[in-house]
Amino acid sequence: MATLFSRKAVAVTLAVLGLTLAGGGIAAAQPTEATGGQPTAVRQGGQPPLAPESARVAREALKQDTGALATTVSFAVVHSNGVLARGQDVALVRRYGAGQYEVIFNRVVSRGAYIATIGDSGNCCIPPSGLISVAPRLDTPNGVFIQTRTYSGTAADRPFHLHVAG
Repeated sequence: MATLFSRKAVAVTLAVLGLTLAGGGIAAAQPTEATGGQPTAVRQGGQPPLAPESARVAREALKQDTGALATTVSFAVVHSNGVLARGQDVALVRRYGAGQYEVIFNRVVSRGAYIATIGDSGNCCIPPSGLISVAPRLDTPNGVFIQTRTYSGTAADRPFHLHVAG
């Protein structure tokens, strides 16, 4: 019985040690600016500062928001150069730099969910491959920040579709 208990103790100890080391390895593998985690000309949250025109448009657009949270759906289809192809409830689209975009809606979207995909902004073609990420626009409850990249992690302009629900 003592042998069985000591084997279990050794197994548990090794499992805890392994999980601890694995957790440390995961933390050490987080991207940094030097490894392409975020562009260098950014502020808190990895986003460039809000442009004065974007702030003005965001404030004006919020005046139209009724505050009702129903199953509201808003969307934007954006060309790689940051020009809106089509959309619903979109007040402004801005391209800040390679692969950095913001979409300002005329309603509060911070209470909902954002879904984005690299997608053709026209009506015909398969878009270039890449990665896309979305986040709430800092200091702007009616804005979404989008980043597009190549699979190697380099910031790159890509057309995209953004869907906001809620």
